[in-house]
Amino acid sequence: MPHRYPTPPRRGRTPQNPAGTSTGQVQSLTRGLSILEVLAKAEGGLTLTDVTQRVGLPASTTHRLLATLEKTGYVVQAGELGRWYVGLQAFAVGSSFLANRDFVAQSHPYMRRLMEQAGETVNLAILDGTEAVFIDQVQCRETMRTIVKLGSRVPLHASGVGKALFASLRDEQIDAILKVKGLPRITPHTITAPETMWAALRVIRQRGFSFDDEEHLPGTRCVAAPIYDEHGESVAAISIAGPSARLPDERIRQLGLLVAHIAEEVTRRLGGRWPHPH
Repeated sequence: MPHRYPTPPRRGRTPQNPAGTSTGQVQSLTRGLSILEVLAKAEGGLTLTDVTQRVGLPASTTHRLLATLEKTGYVVQAGELGRWYVGLQAFAVGSSFLANRDFVAQSHPYMRRLMEQAGETVNLAILDGTEAVFIDQVQCRETMRTIVKLGSRVPLHASGVGKALFASLRDEQIDAILKVKGLPRITPHTITAPETMWAALRVIRQRGFSFDDEEHLPGTRCVAAPIYDEHGESVAAISIAGPSARLPDERIRQLGLLVAHIAEEVTRRLGGRWPHPH
């Protein structure tokens, strides 16, 4: 069979540019995802002007992308002001993440038992870069209780789940995060000195649980412990959180031991290795 060579483009016609088309599609996808991200972080939806300002795009481009996302169900427009919200399809995609993370389903009964024993709200979070992200919660029955929005993020250095995950990292990872992110002050109780943070992380490693003393949210205290895989690496952290008035120092120690015990049970249920001494 004779070899076929590609036909050269005719004079006066622009040849097809698959690479350029691909670049444009990737850019549109990136911009669309950035819109979803700002909508997910917003409370009560955003107007077109709000979205445009937050993503830094022309209004016409933002509107075109929103219209495309609306057709596919990823965003919806509602209300008299025509605010934009995250749509049901985005929820379905996000829910599939949790469905595929088996440890979330397996951890939930332990979280419920922990809530019953502690009488306070219990949360589950995972590490994402230099932050912890809440992915599950069992609320307590108290009228005054600590509630976090699933998907919300907290810093590693100034939260119970964050510090539990922080301490489980290797020293070189911790050092790199400290150099890049630093220890920004969030409340008057936030640890901002590196030597104090290193000392706190060493204590967490030794006893198996962390303590957040109003370091992220005034009036709120919490204790947390990591959940580990078979390699002794953390996959999540479980916490107990409540108003400081109900969590004095002595109760914090009791709940710290309790959350560490439950985290160890979950770790072993998942076939993981608990690295902390008893």
